[in-house]
Amino acid sequence: MKKIIIVRHAKSSWKEDLSDHERGLESRGIKDAELVSLYFKQFETQPDMVLSSTAKRAKKTAGIFIENLKINPDLVHYYKELYDFTGESLIKTIKNTSDNIQCLMVFGHNHALTHFVNTFGDRYIDNVPTSGLVVIEFHVDSWKHIFKGQTLKIIFPRDLRE
Repeated sequence: MKKIIIVRHAKSSWKEDLSDHERGLESRGIKDAELVSLYFKQFETQPDMVLSSTAKRAKKTAGIFIENLKINPDLVHYYKELYDFTGESLIKTIKNTSDNIQCLMVFGHNHALTHFVNTFGDRYIDNVPTSGLVVIEFHVDSWKHIFKGQTLKIIFPRDLRE
């Protein structure tokens, strides 16, 4: 059995004149990532590995989750290939994950993430919003063989705000 936790980076800042890859997080993005990560903490789901895009906004979002979920930093890996918007590199990276990993957490970008959760999950999601989290479980022993799994959790910041 394999489980994946998909997280879209938090809302990014457009205030500075930076390349897309170097944009940081807006204050609302930081608050939303805090909100979702602290809510998710109650489910006590710990990943065996964390993968993140090398984009600054994805790395900063991952950092918030890593701190709040008390994830060992040695489990975290940053891949340029996850700076992906189509989903091709995302799917390839996930399918190439070691089968020793049972629970994988991935921080990335849209439209790749929405495409992934709709291709591999069993619930349609129009758009995974910034700081959105989706958990999908697969009844397989190898990441290479993932197919339509069961969407277990959908946590979006808008559903947690008062």
